[in-house]
Amino acid sequence: MATFVLIPGMCHGGWCFQDLVEDLRGHGHRALALTLSGVSERAHLLHGGVNLDTHIQDVTGVLEAEGVRDAVLAGHSYGGMVITGVADRLPERVAALAYLDAFVPEDGDSCWTLASEQERQWYADVEETGYATRTLPFFDPRATPHPVASLLQPLRLTGGLASVRRRVYVYAGRDVRSPFTRTYERLREDPAWTVHALDSGHNLMRDAPRDLLSVLLDAAAPVPAESPPAAAAW
Repeated sequence: MATFVLIPGMCHGGWCFQDLVEDLRGHGHRALALTLSGVSERAHLLHGGVNLDTHIQDVTGVLEAEGVRDAVLAGHSYGGMVITGVADRLPERVAALAYLDAFVPEDGDSCWTLASEQERQWYADVEETGYATRTLPFFDPRATPHPVASLLQPLRLTGGLASVRRRVYVYAGRDVRSPFTRTYERLREDPAWTVHALDSGHNLMRDAPRDLLSVLLDAAAPVPAESPPAAAAW
C-alpha cells in the first residue's frame, strides 16, 4: 500500500481529486487530497501572509501528523511548486514525485518567473483585498481566489531533493498553448525522469482519468533496490 498525497492547482481544493481518490483507494492505497490555506473551503484563512511557504507547511504538517512515509506526492499545475518544496524539506518521507501538467521549479524560481506573460496578466488580476488572484470564468464553481503571495515568493531549496528516487512528469498534450510544453520537452530527454504525454486538456483528472490513474499506480511501484537515486539537477 502506498500513500498518495494530492495537491491541487491554483484556486482549487482537494475536491478536484475526488474521483481519483476513490480509484486509488479502490486499488488498496491510501489517498489524501489536501486543500491549501486560503483557498476553497479554507478561504477563511486567506490573509496577506499566506505564501508558498505556508502551503509547503500545510503539506509537511499533514505528513508529520499522519505519520506518512514513502509518500507519492502528486501536484497539479501550481501544486508542482508545493510538492517540490515539501520533498526538499522532508525527503525521508517521500518516495516519488508526480507532476501533473505542473511547474517543476529550481532553487529561486517562482510561479511568476516561470509563467508566460499571459499567465502573469492573470496573476496580477487581484480581488479587492489585494491578497488573492481572481478565479477564471471556466473554473469549477467551488474555486476561489488564490493567495497571490504564493505566486510571487521564490522557492528556496536545500538539496534534499537529491534523495528522491522516482520523478514522474505527466504532460497534457491537447493544449497547444500550454505553458508547460518547454518543461515537458526538457524532461523527456532526462533519463532521471519518467515522462508521459496524455491526450488531455490541463485538467487531467477530468479529461484522462484512467490514463492518469495508471501513471500514478506505476509511480507507486517499488523501486528496485539496486537503483541509485536520480542525479538530475533541479
